[in-house]
Amino acid sequence: MSWIKERTLHWFQFFCLKIIRTGYVPRHVAFIMDGNRRYATKKNVAKVEGHKHGFRKLTETLNWCMDLGVNEVTMYAFSIENFKRSKEEVDGLMQLAKQKFEALLEDKDKFMEYGICVRVIGNLSLLAEDLRRAIAQVMVMTKDNNKVFLNIAFAYKSRDEITYAIKDVVKGVKHNEILSEDISEDLISECMYTYNSPNPDLLIRTSGETRVSDFLMWQISDTCVYFSNVLWPEFSVWHFLSAIFYYQRCYPDLQRFAEMQNSGPVGHNNRVSTYVDKLHHEREVMLENMCLPAVQS
Repeated sequence: MSWIKERTLHWFQFFCLKIIRTGYVPRHVAFIMDGNRRYATKKNVAKVEGHKHGFRKLTETLNWCMDLGVNEVTMYAFSIENFKRSKEEVDGLMQLAKQKFEALLEDKDKFMEYGICVRVIGNLSLLAEDLRRAIAQVMVMTKDNNKVFLNIAFAYKSRDEITYAIKDVVKGVKHNEILSEDISEDLISECMYTYNSPNPDLLIRTSGETRVSDFLMWQISDTCVYFSNVLWPEFSVWHFLSAIFYYQRCYPDLQRFAEMQNSGPVGHNNRVSTYVDKLHHEREVMLENMCLPAVQS
């Protein structure tokens, strides 16, 4: 199944989307795609079928975002906590993910045409080598695209991300590449998986749960959060537009809060800039190495 669909909205839905687009449109929308398993139970099908329906909704929602003019989308696809589920479900999810990333590689022309850059954020070391390689190949293939950014949080949780960011900072201090007085919020942000993304303007969670489940905890301190009661596979364009309209109603207060919090950009000194550039380069090299098949001993 293609990640990029032809437009599926009928004329009235598209007309309403155009009206919403005349207001404030969030630049970056994040989704907690919750409810796939409950959807499977509701429909009396296997849990992996619920996740397949959830993937179809991901592709549909990506198209709505592109039509609206949202240029960055982050999807919470698989939490590290999800590894605690049954082996059958986890294996099914890993196989589904491998199929979808391999399909994306086959869909290369469309992703290049639309200028979509795919980034997978998470602890990739927890994944099997073949899935890790497919993910790395997708990220390297699309890394120079800059019209739309699709971030997929996979094998992710925020505490894990923050832990690794702090480890990178400690490593820099230990090797005398940076000093302890260089440590700041900005430096830690530069060490996150999301270092090259703006913080989300809007976070949407489906399924009626009113929590954020250890998702982007560092990044959503001033994000508008919208909770929808519908299960993720049943999330419609009307639910999506309701969330956008909610954001637009909240926008003046969000702007005032942002202005109060904003003290202006904080530039790094040369020492910190050099360390951050080195860290990002190391991650790029590691990603490129993941694309290569394992050396047989």
